[in-house]
Amino acid sequence: MAAAVVASAVLTLLLPDDLRLGPRWALPLAEGLLLVALISGDPGRISRRSTVLRSVAIALVVVLVSSAIWSTVQLIDDLIHGGHETNSANALLLAGGSVWSSTVLAFSLLYFELDSGGPAARAHRMPPTPALAFPQQLSPELNAPHWRPHYVDYLYLGFTNSTALSPTDVMPLAPWAKSVMTLQSILSLMILGLVVARAVNVLA
Repeated sequence: MAAAVVASAVLTLLLPDDLRLGPRWALPLAEGLLLVALISGDPGRISRRSTVLRSVAIALVVVLVSSAIWSTVQLIDDLIHGGHETNSANALLLAGGSVWSSTVLAFSLLYFELDSGGPAARAHRMPPTPALAFPQQLSPELNAPHWRPHYVDYLYLGFTNSTALSPTDVMPLAPWAKSVMTLQSILSLMILGLVVARAVNVLA
């Protein structure tokens, strides 16, 4: 999870200025400070249940998701009105790939933090009806004793939802999960469709 936050900060630094929310250093600094606070409060573990740590984790996710949505909207605006990076296929694909990757990471962290009360709550007890149902929870023959989803499971969910634009093996059960997955699919569809179409047009 920490590596995903660092990767997201690096992608933010690589974005063109007009696709970034705030100055180049602002979001990476905010994300870094929130991450340090989380690690300091529960070093090397995710099992400490604390209202303060939970609030910090949610704040971090809000920053990441807000940044991803802002970058997506700005990229689409540039594609419609002709931003400077839209005249070069290489620059456009690099910017689009960075925005798309940031969206995958941001939403994977959102799923990781909100599903079943967050990682600390899952470490202590899995609810009988989770917000996101993984194959290990849906199929008794696959259900290993004491199985818990880890961040990589949510990263896979974020990636497949952004590529397939629909649930694959993880089923959203809670209304918030369905809404968030729908939003992520819409953002990904706009990024992939408009960026690829514009890049092909530039190359042609």
